[in-house]
Amino acid sequence: MTDQPQRRGSDGNNRNNENHDSRSSHKSPLPSSPVPNRIIQPRGDYQTLLSFQKAEVVYDITFRFAHKYLSRGDRTVDQMIQSARSGKQNILEGSKAGTTSKETEIKLTNVGRASLEELLADYRDYLRVRDKSIWEKGSKEAMYVRELGRRTPQDYEIYRNFVETRSDEVIANIAICLIHQTNYLLDQQLKTLEKEFIEQGGLRERMTQARLKHRNQRPQE
Repeated sequence: MTDQPQRRGSDGNNRNNENHDSRSSHKSPLPSSPVPNRIIQPRGDYQTLLSFQKAEVVYDITFRFAHKYLSRGDRTVDQMIQSARSGKQNILEGSKAGTTSKETEIKLTNVGRASLEELLADYRDYLRVRDKSIWEKGSKEAMYVRELGRRTPQDYEIYRNFVETRSDEVIANIAICLIHQTNYLLDQQLKTLEKEFIEQGGLRERMTQARLKHRNQRPQE
């Protein structure tokens, strides 16, 4: 990836900076489908979730970015790193909690999504107040990051060279693109989880159904 011309909106800032996601570029393994007659439902390994992989890359980039480009003592350093950590950790914890509580999985996934949204605002603020460009959705730069986002599995090594050799403006824009990709995947996960909850219920409903089934299968005296 070369440092390509930066693109601005007509007022010098990008007005469409929220649209870096691409439906075709980040298909993610969704949470495991419910298994009939199982009270404790199996869940996929969180590390196989593309949303978690991308969130972990966002954390790795943010940790380095904040320490390198923000002043020591600036509270934004801790805020950005904590938001990035909260994003990935809540995806992890939500996946683990899904074995016993669909409600908790949905709640924690939502918390992770909100944390990444907060981080997204911090990166935008960084670029805006310094009069730096935010890439347009269809720019060559954003499209290149979208191509990188198609690689699986996702890990920091895909982006290491860019983070270590490009400007703060480029690195912040890469992070913005990755956050949008992650949030898109989380939105799809949440739709799936909500649908499963409506159709299958939670742990309490499964326990009740199992007890009733066991009772009905007992020999009649």
